[in-house]
Amino acid sequence: MADGNSNHGNSNQADLPCSSPVDLSVTLGRLQLKNPVLVASGTFGYAREMESLVDLSRLGGILPKTITAEPRAGNAPWRTVETASGMLNAIGLDNDGIEAFLANHLPYLASLDSSLIVSIAGRTQQEFVSLLAQLSEQEAIDGVELNISCPNVSGGVDFGTDPALCERLVTVCRQACCLPIIAKLTPNVTSIPQMAKAAEAGGCDVISLINTCQGMAIDWRRRRPLLGNVMGGLSGPAIKPIALRAVYQAAQATRTPIIGIGGIATLDDVMEFFVAGASAVQLGTVNFYNPAGSMTILDGLPAALAEAGASRVADVVGTLETR
Repeated sequence: MADGNSNHGNSNQADLPCSSPVDLSVTLGRLQLKNPVLVASGTFGYAREMESLVDLSRLGGILPKTITAEPRAGNAPWRTVETASGMLNAIGLDNDGIEAFLANHLPYLASLDSSLIVSIAGRTQQEFVSLLAQLSEQEAIDGVELNISCPNVSGGVDFGTDPALCERLVTVCRQACCLPIIAKLTPNVTSIPQMAKAAEAGGCDVISLINTCQGMAIDWRRRRPLLGNVMGGLSGPAIKPIALRAVYQAAQATRTPIIGIGGIATLDDVMEFFVAGASAVQLGTVNFYNPAGSMTILDGLPAALAEAGASRVADVVGTLETR
């Protein structure tokens, strides 16, 4: 990714007429997507809930809510709190477990004309490996995202904050699974480049970042936190500058393709993440207040790329000029 400027300044691209076709397909390591617009895990349910609001077949990829080996009830309420410029959540990976996912949700997701990337989380390395063993048997799954960055659960998050543990987990998962692997990183660390390098050293196909930023909300009159879990993850427009910074730093530090996440709601947001170094994006919090946002972005993306003198997404990735 550090060599993302190689296509910048190409005179042929600069002369590209707006009427020329624009190729929206992207290649992320071994993961092939028809376009770079995905929906983030935890914000889109199991897709069925959104089918009346979104043309699911147009999405580049769908990430259903994170699944775990056993069912999880999640955290005590309140589990979401609206803030001035985003949302705090402490859902706690509430899900029915992998067996229920395979039986009740995968058949529907497999019927959709969009790439399916399954998000998984585990408290231990063995839990991740066990989940991957079951998912590898499913032909409908195009990739797996390792959620090693959720701030609202006990166990598992250490994999996303300790470089050695992160590298080891990704390595073991890579050995246990033939599917493309995405490592989802947290911003709640001292060094994004260090964690990105660790994930790359472990052999992931793609790095996605960022997950939510840890925060809290307080009712000062009652002297009580608003979230039942006390702290939660902040998402939405407030974290976009943090996410852009993290994507840029990771792109400079590694050569692994990056999926940008964090406060993305508009076409301009998407283009900013591309220029910073992301080859694709995941839309998250926007799905709650503007579910059709992904469709609007896809409608305008070809023209935005043409305006940038690009015939494909890769032409603008990592073209930020800082000198």
